[in-house]
Amino acid sequence: MGALARALLLPLLAQWLLRAAPELAPAPFTLPLRVAAATNRVVAPTPGPGTPAERRADGLALALEPALESAAGAANFLAMVDNLQGDSGRGYYLEMLIGTPPQKLQILVDTGSSNFAVAGAPHSYIDTYFDTERSSTYRSKGFDVTVKYTQGSWTGFVGEDLVTIPKGFNSSFLVNIATIFESENFFLPGIKWNGILGLAYATLAKPSSSLETFFDSLVTQANIPNVFSMQMCGAGLPVAGSGTNGGSLVLGGIEPSLYKGDIWYTPIKEEWYYQIEILKLEIGGQSLNLDCREYNADKAIVDSGTTLLRLPQKVFNAVVEAVARASLLYIQPMMGAGLNYECYRFGISPSTNALVIGATVMEGFYVIFDRARKRVGFAASPCAEIAGAAVSEISGPFSTEDIASNCVPAQSLSEPILWIVSYALMSVCGAILLVLIVLLLLPFRCQHRPRDPEVVNDESSLVRHRWK
Repeated sequence: MGALARALLLPLLAQWLLRAAPELAPAPFTLPLRVAAATNRVVAPTPGPGTPAERRADGLALALEPALESAAGAANFLAMVDNLQGDSGRGYYLEMLIGTPPQKLQILVDTGSSNFAVAGAPHSYIDTYFDTERSSTYRSKGFDVTVKYTQGSWTGFVGEDLVTIPKGFNSSFLVNIATIFESENFFLPGIKWNGILGLAYATLAKPSSSLETFFDSLVTQANIPNVFSMQMCGAGLPVAGSGTNGGSLVLGGIEPSLYKGDIWYTPIKEEWYYQIEILKLEIGGQSLNLDCREYNADKAIVDSGTTLLRLPQKVFNAVVEAVARASLLYIQPMMGAGLNYECYRFGISPSTNALVIGATVMEGFYVIFDRARKRVGFAASPCAEIAGAAVSEISGPFSTEDIASNCVPAQSLSEPILWIVSYALMSVCGAILLVLIVLLLLPFRCQHRPRDPEVVNDESSLVRHRWK
């Protein structure tokens, strides 16, 4: 790639506060992403028969905002504004009505998983649950499912029922739903939700990708575009305070009032998680000078269900060293019972298997998950401000001349591929075992040459010989 290759520069001050000497200007924490130049809100015309299409640069996405605002069918985008509540520490949740008659539940929005599940039994940390016996439209599918996360897991019965989203849709939709009857470290103290809405691709759905996800069902039944967007308004606020922050989940497109400036897109590298490509990372304007494959080992994803920015261990160590050298501290405000002083925590944590752009970072932006065009978009969020000052910004393009053409490790195998390989090996082993069993059951026949009658040559002869 040449010096004019485009990339997106995200100075991610969202949720982090820089503490430095008063005379020092705040130095941004930046995550460049591979994208094309941003566009304004005017959609480019479609090339005619005699007009050559604009050539795309290799490895770059065309950064055009899709014209989806008027094509959402039954969806009402304005009604979806401020339909979320929560904070980065305990997640952002959406009100849903499930079953007939409807039962109201608060559902955690998670872009890092694909199953839709609700509490199906009482639990000490939640105030309500979905009672299937009270719903005349609930139908069991006759099997269980277990889902494990980085923290916590649950097991539930799989069924289907009608679901209504009061803020945005005027009708109900029939979707697959798991009712949780057993969990471990999933429902936690202080949470205000009692279910989870996985919005990632069906590839991650359990027990298999054949189980249609909530959003896939919604796209089909509501006739909306295969796009959703999120705004979480907790930047600079306590991670887990006594109240809640607002936010918006727009199902079916983009709501212009939720962002300002341009939308910058980066390609989705693989459709399971929302996996993107990180080019480099800077602290205080200085690059960490790591191989870009380190940032993407073994994947880089956008996940609203994760609180912090999680970095691969080698990258995390380099970040800590860079922060220490710059005498800067990226921190988050915290609140606790009985504390009469300000408390802060580091907004970044190490990870063993991924770079995760979690809610802490997403709170600084309006994030568009454009599944139809395989890209994730970022735009400045009007609610990401502290005392009138923006805590995040997007700029670009910048040179990527010194960056590898592909920063995603080629040897990385995703979980779905590993499952396919495992099933293939199990099938081969099963076939071999079947052949061995058949051979053991068949009578063993062979021709014998004349032998000395006194020679013992099988077990029956041995027995007869002994009794002679």
